[in-house]
Amino acid sequence: MRRPGDNLPGFRARQLDFAAHIRNPDVHGAPADVEPRRMQIYLDLFFNNIESFLAGAFPVAKRVLAGERWQALVRVFVHRHPSASPYFLEISQEFLTFLAEGDPGDVPPFLLELCHYEWVELALSVAEEEIPEAGIDPQGDLLSGVPAVSPLIWKLAYHYPVHQIGPDYQPEAPGDSPTQLVVYRNRDDRVRFMEVNALTMALLDELEGGGTGAEALDRLTGRASGLDPGIVRREGVATLERFRNADILLGTRRDPTGAA
Repeated sequence: MRRPGDNLPGFRARQLDFAAHIRNPDVHGAPADVEPRRMQIYLDLFFNNIESFLAGAFPVAKRVLAGERWQALVRVFVHRHPSASPYFLEISQEFLTFLAEGDPGDVPPFLLELCHYEWVELALSVAEEEIPEAGIDPQGDLLSGVPAVSPLIWKLAYHYPVHQIGPDYQPEAPGDSPTQLVVYRNRDDRVRFMEVNALTMALLDELEGGGTGAEALDRLTGRASGLDPGIVRREGVATLERFRNADILLGTRRDPTGAA
């Protein structure tokens, strides 16, 4: 069998042989000029570093798979996935790509969505965006004013109730309706999630479209066919305050045009 470094200059060839063996020692033999004991140290360090980072990024997934299944999945990822980034922080994104496009083997049907949900928490925690304070009145009237939606929110919809999955709850089939979540980073830099229904998500869509809170509620009422307009508006007003208390809404914009 050809080795990865065949037909390349000496040092480069040894580098490729070394890397190929570390990634998949079952397929690629060890370089002849490296002592087996030292080679095993490199193998262990490489795998353990990646496993540790993935375990930190996907702690629930690791607990769900538990033990050998988790270790086996990480090994398949290391062996088969051609990661495009050398940065540790992006390994979690590469793992998601592997689950979505690769062949992870016998894993629960919800695993990709669960890992995406866990990845969002990591991505928001390190996002460079900051909650703006200038040009915003935290106590502004959310109905007459233009609500300021935080830049640190992600609106998500999943087939599985990912926020409930754990070792003791592993659904075998998707839910009857999508699980809709708003994941956000608050002013204390803590990532939180809020489970919402379709109407609440629609209200957030309207708020992102601009205009006053009252105008957003008017548009929402028009969309909510078959529902009592009075109830929709009353629940909508309460939701605006709930959004503000969670830092999903930061207050109102001082500039009446809605510019920051």
